[in-house]
Amino acid sequence: MNATCLNFNKPIRDAISRIRFAPDSNNLLISSWDSWVFRIIEQSLRLYDVDKCELRLETPTEGAALLDCCFESESMALSANSDGSILRYDMHLGASETIGNHDDLATCVEYCEETGQVITAGWDNKVKFWDARSGSSFGCLSNVDVEVESVSISGFNLMVALRSSVHMYDLRYGLVQAKEFFMDINIKCLRSNLDLEGFVVGSTDGRVALEYLGKPNSTNEGYAFRCHPKDKNGRHHLIAVNDIAFHPFLCGVLVTGDNDGHATIWDVLNRKRLLELPRYPNSVASMAYNHEGQLLAVASSYTYQEADEREEQPQIFMHHIDDRQIKSASASSSKRK
Repeated sequence: MNATCLNFNKPIRDAISRIRFAPDSNNLLISSWDSWVFRIIEQSLRLYDVDKCELRLETPTEGAALLDCCFESESMALSANSDGSILRYDMHLGASETIGNHDDLATCVEYCEETGQVITAGWDNKVKFWDARSGSSFGCLSNVDVEVESVSISGFNLMVALRSSVHMYDLRYGLVQAKEFFMDINIKCLRSNLDLEGFVVGSTDGRVALEYLGKPNSTNEGYAFRCHPKDKNGRHHLIAVNDIAFHPFLCGVLVTGDNDGHATIWDVLNRKRLLELPRYPNSVASMAYNHEGQLLAVASSYTYQEADEREEQPQIFMHHIDDRQIKSASASSSKRK
């Protein structure tokens, strides 16, 4: 599974925080820390056309690092920034506007297509809800006692990770908490999946846990696994799982990326490792499948988690995914069970 490296005339000069594919095209949204480091107006939200191998847009931000980003539509995008601001971008006009603010760093942003809501979280221990069309705020979860680690949306379900627990909210019924899951791990990232009817979390110590939303039974019982085997001395590799991405069509197939530069494709339904991708120069900071599942983008970048992190130039690698290879590996693993 060969990879190509995206080329930029102006290299990304500091840590990549998030990459996301557009809903219906192969345009890739990229947020980074460029502005924070150089403390001047820098181009840090980028839109890259993977099909044409060219950068379509760079948008200026005034001194703030972009800590997360997402698409609202093919032409609109959002970012969460280190100065607490939430920005909305018109990708056709190249213009942006502030739709709201947190009282501390804004670290997470998601868009719910079903309700038209923008959901953000930050270090002010708040989860905020915004109307994407008017930019007005219409709700806030202010009873969150700790910093939000990660946020994910699938359908009407909003999942919020708080240290070692996941809180679920049904966006059809306001801000009433629907369910709480207690995980036996310190959560680093959270990703939910509508087809799986569940979610996965990656931990700070190299574990991944799968949890189903319905009542557990013999066919949907959650479990946890480690991304790396023990070393020759019998010790586990305690490396943070920075990101997890679900394949859009192959139910139960996902890829994990860790702080040591490893990315692995798993079939969590059959509890099998399918493929391990070549190790990347830096930590795996973020990953994204395109809407057809034929492309997997991997951002290789330092993440400021470890004092001795490698500081190679941030890069984005593009893998062309052969579904037949994934299905064949999954089928082979099922036969060996």
